[in-house]
Amino acid sequence: MDEFCQFTDLRGHTAVVTGASAGLGRRAALTLWRAGANVVGVARRAEALADWQAEAGRGTHAVAFDVSDRGALADLAERVSDPFGAPDILIHAAGINTRQTADEVTPEGWDMTLDLNLAVPFFLSQLLVPGMKENGWGRIVNFASLQTMRAFPGGLAYGASKGGIAQLTRAMAEAWSPAGINVNAIGPGFFRTELTAAVFNDPDRAARNAAQTCIGRNGEPEDLDGPLLFLCSDASAYVTGQVLMVDGGFTAK
Repeated sequence: MDEFCQFTDLRGHTAVVTGASAGLGRRAALTLWRAGANVVGVARRAEALADWQAEAGRGTHAVAFDVSDRGALADLAERVSDPFGAPDILIHAAGINTRQTADEVTPEGWDMTLDLNLAVPFFLSQLLVPGMKENGWGRIVNFASLQTMRAFPGGLAYGASKGGIAQLTRAMAEAWSPAGINVNAIGPGFFRTELTAAVFNDPDRAARNAAQTCIGRNGEPEDLDGPLLFLCSDASAYVTGQVLMVDGGFTAK
């Protein structure tokens, strides 16, 4: 095994991935499992979560749970720690985009978006950090977005939440990295997922987005694997408080 592979070997680690039943969360959960980690997948849809676990196999555990129920997060923290012990890798991939324009945003839509996309990543992390501190090692990866950097039509609440993720990531890193817990964020470009179905169902729009990148194409699921393994392993030992845009150079133009 070469030196880099040793860095990204996650055997002996336990990861928790929210939003593991679909999209980039599912991909993240499979990627960490393939790298050797025990993986606890968390998602609201039990059937889809069971499909993920069936695809992966041994070394995985599924917890059907609605993470938007902030009052029950302490129970979730206990449940994800039961199968393999206290997790030391935490991926916040669950999210929502109501796609309401500025004139259409409702208090309910605003609160739901900010709660799930911004509050839950902090409060669930806060509950799991003590175990990471005890081990002296941890990795937390938040999910940012193109809208962390850019304003998109119909994305006011979503963009506010993802802009907040950038500062939350920096603040969490400032608070917890002295204890060996590195906190970073991944900002995916346009990947085909349930959240981006409206984009990819419009071929012209998808083509325009691809043309906006420096690379000239939209993202494929495997494009996330390397950046995720980097941020979840010892390869990123001196990287914390950063937002890594995995967008083919979309935000560079």
